[in-house]
Amino acid sequence: YTRGTVTAFAPFDARADAEALRKAMKGLGTDEETVLTILTTRNNAQRQEIASAFKTLFGRDLVDDLKSELTGKFETLMVSLMRPAYIFDAHALKHAIKGAGTNEKVLTEILASRTPAEVQNIKQVYQQEYEADLEDKITGETSGHFQRLLVVLLQGNRDPDVGVDEALVEQDAQVLFRAGELKWGTDEEKFITILGTRSVSHLRRVFDKYMTISGFQIEETIDRETSGDLEKLLLAVVKCIRSVPAYFAETLYYSMKGAGTDDDTLIRVMVSRSEVDLLDIRQEFRKNFAKSLYQMIQKDTSGDYRKALLLLCGGDDD
Repeated sequence: YTRGTVTAFAPFDARADAEALRKAMKGLGTDEETVLTILTTRNNAQRQEIASAFKTLFGRDLVDDLKSELTGKFETLMVSLMRPAYIFDAHALKHAIKGAGTNEKVLTEILASRTPAEVQNIKQVYQQEYEADLEDKITGETSGHFQRLLVVLLQGNRDPDVGVDEALVEQDAQVLFRAGELKWGTDEEKFITILGTRSVSHLRRVFDKYMTISGFQIEETIDRETSGDLEKLLLAVVKCIRSVPAYFAETLYYSMKGAGTDDDTLIRVMVSRSEVDLLDIRQEFRKNFAKSLYQMIQKDTSGDYRKALLLLCGGDDD
């Protein structure tokens, strides 16, 4: 991944950073500026080194100190940045299925957008960290066709991208057309199997072919033929097949559009994509929403929280 806004900081000195952070949080009052500047400009691997140096030098846990010295959304953002990258998704999923009510939005966003290899990794980490099987946890909290598609995605078995068989493209497009537009009621299973297992390049061709056969974009059909959580998940899968950065640009846009901000989503996407493809997400954002991600964050947030998000964003595209 080379399309992140956050890269390894040089020259890096974990010990010096740990000392600066301790000084910023020691005694009365906190120097938030130092905290946010250090944590948003070091990559995740470096943040882990800082945490380890912090413990070695002061016998204190950096994350515990951040939690006791900071508050609100700013605290949430800084603590999220300190989470080891490989644990980030597993942790988000654990919280999405914990306690009363399930956060379907988080399940949808993560499982629709991650690569098969990333999904396998998430399952492994989940098992190690929480001594529980992610699939069991998710099936215990979800139901129906929504649950089935999640389980298909959790297998992380999407076909590899090797050449496209035009005959199969034609066949899949016809099957989807018959399962949706041509049928009274919908055969959701066909949508789940095809969208959940075929390769990315194959599905992009299927969407084009579908448009030719039916006169509709596949999204329009999903919109008409399905509803609720299944509809949202199918649409997220289609959008991620078309373009993961465009999907996240849209996710960020709607987290800030209108009254109130969905800070959990804003933080989760900014942190999880900052070392992956945030530069591409910014580009898609500018192209699709006639304003830059930077400007929208600036308008929608405030204080140290805003400063930190803008540093993660890494620049304005206007």
